[in-house]
Amino acid sequence: MGLYAKYVLPRMIDFCCGLPPMAELREQYVPKAKGKVLEIGIGTGHNLRHYQEADSVTGLDPAAELTEKAAARAAEGKAEVRILQVSSEEIPAATAEFDSIVCTWTLCSIPNVYRALDEMRRVLKPSGRFFFIEHGLSPQAKVVRWQRALEPLWKPIGGGCHLTRQPIILLQGAGFKLLETRTSEVPGPKFATFMTHGVATR
Repeated sequence: MGLYAKYVLPRMIDFCCGLPPMAELREQYVPKAKGKVLEIGIGTGHNLRHYQEADSVTGLDPAAELTEKAAARAAEGKAEVRILQVSSEEIPAATAEFDSIVCTWTLCSIPNVYRALDEMRRVLKPSGRFFFIEHGLSPQAKVVRWQRALEPLWKPIGGGCHLTRQPIILLQGAGFKLLETRTSEVPGPKFATFMTHGVATR
């Protein structure tokens, strides 16, 4: 692991994901997660303080440099928190184990996102809810051209982050039923500011 990935990238991710526009979006969805919760890509733990009705939170993230911060933030929340340094392509959980799944700014960077979504659907209860906030392909053609041009350069800078993934298409392709979807623009560089967020179920 290079010095950038070990020291610079975790701090950049923590800073960007902690900005006020991100916190506002988290506040709209994360408090709705109930019961036994699985968080995909827990990162540095910015979601933890927003859980209000979770009995327990199992957070997955393969990056130890991020989860160290999440472990420290776990004490700030109300729920029991367990953090596992594993990838979501193979979730160590029983079928239909979780009442809620929370996935915020994570689908962009999972290497095999199709396998991961299949796993998420497997471990979510039939009555469960999937809460998501993701960035992705802009609806503006001019921005899309920039996204496609920058993506090969951005991926190593952003820890494998793809700029052109389409969360809705990914979720529907994995068999999720969309109950609520919204889009919004947050302040910042246009290539990474188009957000898609909402709620889905199996």
